[in-house]
Amino acid sequence: MIRAYKFLMRPTVGQVAALTVMLADHCSLYNGALQERRDAYRHVSKTSVKYGQQSAQLKDIRVFDPERQGRWSFSSQQATLRRLDKAFTAFFRRMKAGDTPGYPRFRGVNWFDTVEFPRDGDGCRWDATPHDPVTRVRLQGVGHVKVHQHRAVVGKVKTVSVKREGRKWFVVLTAEQEQPEPLPATGGVVGIDMGIVNFLADSNGGSVPNPRHGRRNANRLEAAQQALARFPRVRRDKRTANHRRAVEKVAKLHGKVRRQRLDHAHKTALALVREHDFIAHEDLKIRNMSKSPVPKPDPDKPGSFLPNGAAAKTGLNRSISDAGWGVFLTILMSKAESAGREVIAVDPRNTSRRCPECGHTAKENRPTQDTFHCTACGHTAHADTVGAVNVLRAGLVRRNANTA
Repeated sequence: MIRAYKFLMRPTVGQVAALTVMLADHCSLYNGALQERRDAYRHVSKTSVKYGQQSAQLKDIRVFDPERQGRWSFSSQQATLRRLDKAFTAFFRRMKAGDTPGYPRFRGVNWFDTVEFPRDGDGCRWDATPHDPVTRVRLQGVGHVKVHQHRAVVGKVKTVSVKREGRKWFVVLTAEQEQPEPLPATGGVVGIDMGIVNFLADSNGGSVPNPRHGRRNANRLEAAQQALARFPRVRRDKRTANHRRAVEKVAKLHGKVRRQRLDHAHKTALALVREHDFIAHEDLKIRNMSKSPVPKPDPDKPGSFLPNGAAAKTGLNRSISDAGWGVFLTILMSKAESAGREVIAVDPRNTSRRCPECGHTAKENRPTQDTFHCTACGHTAHADTVGAVNVLRAGLVRRNANTA
């Protein structure tokens, strides 16, 4: 299996300058390749330029511009071109599926924040000596950069990536390792129901409160964004030091909220994996759930629109994004795979409207957001707990059907 590791780098002032130039030169290569594809399609009889053609031009580009392109790793430049090729592949795939995707865009110097080295030892070297307390990563054109390795890397390092987040620099490794030993069996099974009031409720009657990290930091983030909006819009090279500090403050607050969500998701998923052998959850279509409502034109007043609940839907969408369900489910699947646990997604329809006692399904069974009261048998319980019980039962049925 492949596992990723992310470590904080501690570069010197000179190495920070070299890393910044490396990102800028790879960004220039990305934008140049994108421009070539656009020009070829528009002006040369709709000709499509592929990755193989652009990769073959790298040798000539490095000879023509040795100062900007010739000093960096050849394989890392190939990875940058593959990154562009993946963007076009995804664009055409969505077009064939009937979606309306955006065309791949040019990247600004602050938008291009990652350089990948596809193979350890080719333009980079992860140097983690067991008896050396200081870990370093060697990067072509930059040198040996100190790394704060807070945990051991298990397995053989396959790829190395350098990433910039604000003023911090990180190295991201992917290592190939054997399947770890599964956790001891507990015999526990659980179904979970994701929500807004509670982050999740389980079929055993427990619940995890929603931390609402975005809402708790909303006031400070709003003040920082208002301070940033007061600066006039000028060219990037004309911006003042105060403007740059305002941008960094907004980015810092967003980064804090993101780390808080990740920390909560990791701890919640780990607790579920340690205590249960089987976990069932709702197969949520989060993108569809967070779509904006369709405008309703007023037939009596051309150019006017009828109320469509957009304000309330905006608040709900913000709460869904703040909960971070998608990130949590991804982390849960990863931890379950490592621990040898089984996770199954089930259809969420009517899980909170079906009585777990008699099976009666009706909208009236849920008179309020928190209350479930069956109109057929009179069973009463918390609505989220009822949903989790039904999710667990559907998951067990699906597991038995798959093993049959």
